[in-house]
Amino acid sequence: MLLAIEQGNTNTLFAVHDGETWIAQWRTATEASRTADEYAVWLTQLLAMRKIDLASLTGCIISSVVPQSIFNLRNLARRYLSVEPLVIGDNVQLGIPVRINKPSEAGADRLVNAIGAHLVYTGDLIVIDSGTATTFDIVAADGAFEGGAIAPGINLSLQALHEAAAMLPRIAIQRPDRVIGKDTVSNMQSGVFWGYVSLIEGMVARIKAEWGKPMTVVGTGGVASLFEGATESIDRFDPDLTIRGLLEIWRRNTHLTDT
Repeated sequence: MLLAIEQGNTNTLFAVHDGETWIAQWRTATEASRTADEYAVWLTQLLAMRKIDLASLTGCIISSVVPQSIFNLRNLARRYLSVEPLVIGDNVQLGIPVRINKPSEAGADRLVNAIGAHLVYTGDLIVIDSGTATTFDIVAADGAFEGGAIAPGINLSLQALHEAAAMLPRIAIQRPDRVIGKDTVSNMQSGVFWGYVSLIEGMVARIKAEWGKPMTVVGTGGVASLFEGATESIDRFDPDLTIRGLLEIWRRNTHLTDT
C-alpha cells in the first residue's frame, strides 16, 4: 500500500492507497518542527482505527511546500516504513513539460495539481487551488505547466484584517446572504467572501482573454467548497486533484524503476 503525503503551509494530508482505491485520508495542522517520531505515533493510532498495519505501507510519496519539514517526513518513511520515499522536486520524474522561465521555482503542489487535472480533464485548463494562498495554474492541452498567478488565500486575508485593524474582530469564513452588510461582522464576511469570488471571476476572465482559447476551470483545495454555487466561473470542483496527481507520479516513477 502507498502512503501519500501532501503538505501545504496550513494543513498536511496523509492518504493511503491500496492499489485500487484510496482507503483512508487524514489531515493534521502543518508544524515544521514536528519530528518523525511524533508523526509516527499520530499515524500509527489512526491506521489502527482503520485496522491498517503500519508494516503494510510499502511505498511513500511526499509533496511539500515547507522545505524545513521534508527532513522529518523523509525520516518517517525511512524509520517506520523502511522505505525510501519519492519526494517531489528531488530527482522525481514528473513526465510533463514545465514551460516557465525558471522551472526549478515551480511549487511542488502546483505541478502535482497539473498532473492530477490533466489525467481527468481534456483541453486547456485553469486549476484554482484555494488554500493558504490562492493559486491559478495554467495547464496546456498536452499537460504542460504554463505558469499562472498567486494571490493571498481567503483565511490569510481575514487574519490580516483582524491583526492590522484594532476594531475588527476575528471571524469565521462563511457565505453571507447579502453583499451589503449591516454590521461589522457581515461587512467583513461580505468583503472577504464576495471579494474573493470577484477575484476568481476577474482572474479567470483575464487569463482566458490572454490565453485566447477555450479553457476548463477546475477548483480544488481546502476552502474551494466555499465557492461552489457562488460563481459560474468554476466549471468543476475536484477535492482529489492533488492525491490523484501524487498517485500518477508514483506509478510513473516506480514503472521506470521496474523496467
